[in-house]
Amino acid sequence: MSKPAPPPFGVYVPAVLFYDQNEELDENAIKQHVLRLAQGGVKGILVQGSNGEAQFLTHEERKTAIRITREALDQNGFKDTLVVAGTGAQSTKETIKLCKDAAEAGAAYVLVLTPSTWPKQMTTANIVRFFHAVADESPIPVMVYNFPTVTAGIDLDSDAIIAIAQHPRIVGTKLSCGNIGKLQRLTSALSPDEFAAFPGKSDVFLQGLISHSAGVIGALPNIAPKAHTQLLKLYKEGNLEEAVKLQALLGQSDWELGRLGSIAGIKAIVLTHFGYGSPYVKAPLAPLEAEKVTLKKLGDLIALEKSL
Repeated sequence: MSKPAPPPFGVYVPAVLFYDQNEELDENAIKQHVLRLAQGGVKGILVQGSNGEAQFLTHEERKTAIRITREALDQNGFKDTLVVAGTGAQSTKETIKLCKDAAEAGAAYVLVLTPSTWPKQMTTANIVRFFHAVADESPIPVMVYNFPTVTAGIDLDSDAIIAIAQHPRIVGTKLSCGNIGKLQRLTSALSPDEFAAFPGKSDVFLQGLISHSAGVIGALPNIAPKAHTQLLKLYKEGNLEEAVKLQALLGQSDWELGRLGSIAGIKAIVLTHFGYGSPYVKAPLAPLEAEKVTLKKLGDLIALEKSL
């Protein structure tokens, strides 16, 4: 059996969701955000990535968010912009259910976290078995989401990911560990026609490209999608001097955003500087008051974004 095609090369963004003060989905703000990202040139929208507060959503809210995203793209001339859905859960059975829901709601790929409730039981053999069982049942191709920060420190190494990738329906990974050595081992061991390796952080975007990544899946394009597609353009043109300068700004801005608290920080910045959305997050997360946000390098990035 030949593998389905992996996600194509480009910038992908784990989009934040917007809520009203009662923590209900704000469909209009979500659509505004999706369209700004698509207009900024991103190749795909990740719904229910870690920045999408996936762990705090009901199954119905997850389906609704995917549907809203797909409809916003289709109705505004962005049918080719992909929707990827985060579907990680602690049990194999629930993960498969979320994969089926995502396909029904319009996602093209699913991104699955490693289960982590019992980290000592998550041996490489058990993790490989989990991903293969999910891929056996998922109606759409599967990607591996390696994010130690939210999986009790479990950090899949390149050998484990290569073993997982032997399944004919597993087609890529997001490496939010930011490990470029690991990414390069994957890109040199697995065909890019069958497996796409993405860094999960903008602060290693250019370094990933040099190591033959498939682009980036990162939080920072929520704020500056055009700046990220500009870096891709510079890289493709061979203009490394300008690409390195832009990468420096992205790296400083990514660090600053993380210190603000990525999810709440993104929402406060979008509301203040792009004029839509709200600061509300799902409890127990806390919103960030826009007037308390002092921007340094992020201010420079926003100015660049508005100039492009």
